[in-house]
Amino acid sequence: MVILRRVQDTLGWVPPDCIPTIAKILNLSRAEVHGVVSFYHDFRHQPPGKNIIKVCRAESCQAMGALALAEHIKRRLNCDFGQTSADGAHTLDAVYCFGNCACSPAVAVNGELFGRMTPKRFDEVFGKATGD
Repeated sequence: MVILRRVQDTLGWVPPDCIPTIAKILNLSRAEVHGVVSFYHDFRHQPPGKNIIKVCRAESCQAMGALALAEHIKRRLNCDFGQTSADGAHTLDAVYCFGNCACSPAVAVNGELFGRMTPKRFDEVFGKATGD
């Protein structure tokens, strides 16, 4: 896990051609390494967009308006959860708790966490963070 995390932190994703090398170094089968990469949804199988937006989908955030917020964000980015926009600029990810429940709904834009998010505030934060 630590090696896979380091690869993703460095490259932004875990390229399939890294799996045989990691397996050999750890004396594991390629299937075992692939199994870890494919089991944990946080590992990316393709390069992410330039900007990564994560929206909390846990119960507290949902109760505070995250469903409508998510729909707004999907329209704004022109992509769904787990996808990257056609121009490669934005990747949208679902997260199932940032631990920021007191400030629901929560969104992270390029690693910076924001609470009490509304569609209007998202547009402001997103515009400042990405220049859009």
